[in-house]
Amino acid sequence: MKIIFLGDVVGRSGRDAVLHHLGAIRTRLAPDMVIANVENAAHGFGVTGKICQEFHTAGIDVLTLGNHAWDQREMIGYISGDPALLRPLNFPAGTPGRGVGLYTTARGKTVMVAQVMGRLFMDPMDDPFTAFERELARVRLGPGGADAILVDIHAEASSEKMGFAHAFDGRVSAVIGTHSHIPTADAQILNGGTAYLTDAGMCGDYDSVIGMKKDAAIYKMVRKMPSEKLSPAEGEGTVCGALIETDDATGRAKRIAPLRLGPRLAECWPEG
Repeated sequence: MKIIFLGDVVGRSGRDAVLHHLGAIRTRLAPDMVIANVENAAHGFGVTGKICQEFHTAGIDVLTLGNHAWDQREMIGYISGDPALLRPLNFPAGTPGRGVGLYTTARGKTVMVAQVMGRLFMDPMDDPFTAFERELARVRLGPGGADAILVDIHAEASSEKMGFAHAFDGRVSAVIGTHSHIPTADAQILNGGTAYLTDAGMCGDYDSVIGMKKDAAIYKMVRKMPSEKLSPAEGEGTVCGALIETDDATGRAKRIAPLRLGPRLAECWPEG
């Protein structure tokens, strides 16, 4: 099975880039499923129902969120009605929405997608390890369970992302990091057969400070005084993500390769 994961979509630049390249991605790579993190898609802060529907219509099967899940207040009422939109699994009990879903591909394969949020240098959260362990007690990887399991770990610390991946190595197909907005060069398959990438990068304008206009971001760093609100950079966007290929017999990863399309970073198609 082939799964495309796209990193944090930031603002209109990121949305336009994803929608522009998605057709070519589907034609050239023929993925069974496309997943994208959209927690910065609405002017850099959260997402709206309209944007979610636009992505679904374009062919993105599952959308994930993160620490900006509720920046657009309309999502509190929207999220429960969109089963293909996931917020962090380890939000406190009673939070609207879901953190894990089971989805069926056009070929009839079952894919479990989950999102957890880290706790190092982030808002206080429930334990992501325990929260996800409970889900694996219900659905396991391989025959009789899910054909593939992918986890989006939305976290600040690379150590926490790596620790999570090693903790579940061999029991999930892939653990892909988001939130840092910078693509890392450590795409690999761990000893137990789990594909791992510390950060998929962002889909947005890389002539920026992690997707935001440079001047306002730098002013806040230098002056430590109130300034204009951060807003997304508006130049041409670059799409960043990864292709994960799994073994249909076991659900474990056979390959993970970076995907980069756009004007700022070296283009990379996961061919071969």
